[in-house]
Amino acid sequence: MQERDREWPQESELVVCTVENVKDFVAFVSLDEYGGRQGLIPISEIATGWIKYIRDHIREGQKIVCKVLNVDRNRGHIDLSLKDVNEHQRREKIREWKNESKARKWIGFVAEKSGEPATAIEDAIIDKYGELYAVFEDIVTDSDATVKKLGLSKKAGEALVHIAHESVKIPKVEVTGQLVLMSAESDGVMVIRTALKKASEAKTAGADIEILYLGAPIYRVKVTAADYKKAEKALEKAANAAIAVLEKAGGEGKLVKKPKSGKNQ
Repeated sequence: MQERDREWPQESELVVCTVENVKDFVAFVSLDEYGGRQGLIPISEIATGWIKYIRDHIREGQKIVCKVLNVDRNRGHIDLSLKDVNEHQRREKIREWKNESKARKWIGFVAEKSGEPATAIEDAIIDKYGELYAVFEDIVTDSDATVKKLGLSKKAGEALVHIAHESVKIPKVEVTGQLVLMSAESDGVMVIRTALKKASEAKTAGADIEILYLGAPIYRVKVTAADYKKAEKALEKAANAAIAVLEKAGGEGKLVKKPKSGKNQ
């Protein structure tokens, strides 16, 4: 994502606004994401069709999502449209705005904890992500790589990881499979133990692996991750690590996958 101008909105951008003053033929709003810059919505952009009373459609204090029609920086004018935003766009924009508001608050905590300026931390994140919230999700799934990419000080990085894990709950999915491990060798039990150890050590960033004994020669492998693609990859990686140990020792193994299931954590 490209870094947006943090001082002025772009044409066609969706923006969250607070309605400040409603006149007969125009509504004046402040843009929440741009320091309260003022924008206006002419009555023709309030709603489709003929409007008898503008206040039937918009009122003071209301939180709305508008589309930017025109930006005149020299005159300080921002023209907006309310009617060009559908319900799906409105919900998604409000969700994004709420997430960014939470992220900015969390960065304040990071700054307080680390002694680093909040603006410096925000700038480092915006430089890499173009937004703030996404970095917190990435930290939860892969802390080391994400912090390294940001290039923050050690204190700021540690505080960011702490706040992210404390604040963000990422929905998880679960993938399970049965690992069938067989060895006819005299030391077969030890070989299987080694294979299971290798499977549990075959870590994939952002995925948790649990292995349960169901009864020889079957073992249940459960993987939880942020998405099915990552979970499937982790399951196969763990299974392949175990199977490789068995085959090297003259045994055999196979993975039998089970249906996917969703799980909120």
